[in-house]
Amino acid sequence: MPTPLLRSVHIHPVKAMRALARTEAEVQPWGLAADRRWTVVDAANKVVTQRRHPRMALATAEPLPGGGVSLSAPGHGRLEVEVPHPSPTVTVEIFDKFVEAVPADPAAAAWLSAYLESDVRLVHMDAPEHRRPVDPDYALPGETVSFADGYPLLVTTTASLDALNSLIAQGDHADEGPLPMNRFRPNLVVEGTSPWAEDGWKRLAVGEVTFRVARPCGRCVVTTTNQLTAERGKEPLRTLAKHRTSDGRVNFGQNLVPEHTGTVRVGDAVKILD
Repeated sequence: MPTPLLRSVHIHPVKAMRALARTEAEVQPWGLAADRRWTVVDAANKVVTQRRHPRMALATAEPLPGGGVSLSAPGHGRLEVEVPHPSPTVTVEIFDKFVEAVPADPAAAAWLSAYLESDVRLVHMDAPEHRRPVDPDYALPGETVSFADGYPLLVTTTASLDALNSLIAQGDHADEGPLPMNRFRPNLVVEGTSPWAEDGWKRLAVGEVTFRVARPCGRCVVTTTNQLTAERGKEPLRTLAKHRTSDGRVNFGQNLVPEHTGTVRVGDAVKILD
């Protein structure tokens, strides 16, 4: 096998909005710089994602200097949102856990509510170093995460996507394939491995940064959402449920926790350490 390489890097400045490709990214303890430091919440301060609003896939949040974001979406003008003053905070619910966050300017709430046709607002994680701990069953003391689903980074491999697409082609919804990698919303995409090689990884180095593999990534209905049209189908969940189930979850990709900070770059060598 050739030496595995980092094929692509992706950030999601606002959780559940369009992924942005980068040639390099700074790895912070809680995830890539500018990745998921913002999220949308409903009137009850519960995080909303493409699970409830598939049209979030069509909205874009571009990072601004200083940590703000520029929002845009089909049929809506652009809105620049600055990082809010760090107090007061509100308690938001994310997957049955509670996290303190800072509400953005009301103009962001108006913009998002009009686009999603729902009463929502935008909030910012001001202090990721202590706001939200990683699941203690899979973390070391003091490890934290942004508004990602549960872990600082997600890695996938092109070989496993190819293998999955081959399985989809043999199934009842072959017309939905082949699927692109953006269905899985990874941070890091690795090429040059064998299919499902990541199942056996425990530690890896990407360029100058090393990571611990926390656990496989359980997948949800978001993977059935076309990231270019916001339309939903049956795949890949139908095929994953047949071939990639463990502990009651369907899996694709691996969740990572960085062991130290640094920068990852497209083209970096990927070394499997354990």
